[in-house]
Amino acid sequence: MNILHIDSACLGDNSASRQLTAAIVDALRVRHWDANIAYRDLGASHLPHVTGPLLQVMRGQWNSAIPLNEALQGDVMLTELLLAEFMVADIIVLGAPVLTLSVPSTLKAWLDRIVLEGRTYSVAPDGSTRGLAPAKRAIIASTRGGPTLAGMSDYHTGYLKAVLAMLGITDVRVLEADGLALGSAAREQAIDAALQQAALLAA
Repeated sequence: MNILHIDSACLGDNSASRQLTAAIVDALRVRHWDANIAYRDLGASHLPHVTGPLLQVMRGQWNSAIPLNEALQGDVMLTELLLAEFMVADIIVLGAPVLTLSVPSTLKAWLDRIVLEGRTYSVAPDGSTRGLAPAKRAIIASTRGGPTLAGMSDYHTGYLKAVLAMLGITDVRVLEADGLALGSAAREQAIDAALQQAALLAA
């Protein structure tokens, strides 16, 4: 069993999503005591945004017009490592706080590196896509300061589910805690309720 644990919040120890992903991973450890766990803290160690040259190399479109310099080679190696971590994982635990109605740019930068045609999905002649990373589970820890507004999930968990489905991952569970900025009592209640769900989602 391989677990990929991703945190993307920028709040450090004050992050509710980090608290929830840690609880989810702990619950998974109980059931899978011998699991290998790879951890990425995208909030503490930012990934550079993808560039045109990087995408061309990763898509097999590199040519001599693109200088394969040391910086680009390092970027390719980093992306290959991220892809390897993702492809070997059986379960992906994603910490995804709501930021400007969607996911943090740190998490988007990671997604941009693993959602690659020919590597994690393919495109048929009619334009339809097929995921190349099936048989995986994903658990999303979704947190937000305010209440869940109508349509908000379309930009957040709905977006993440759509991206994961594109890769072939349809077994997606969501752990939500909202209203975290509505006072200490509301925050504590929301986190406590989410922590109680963590063990059930990990089952």
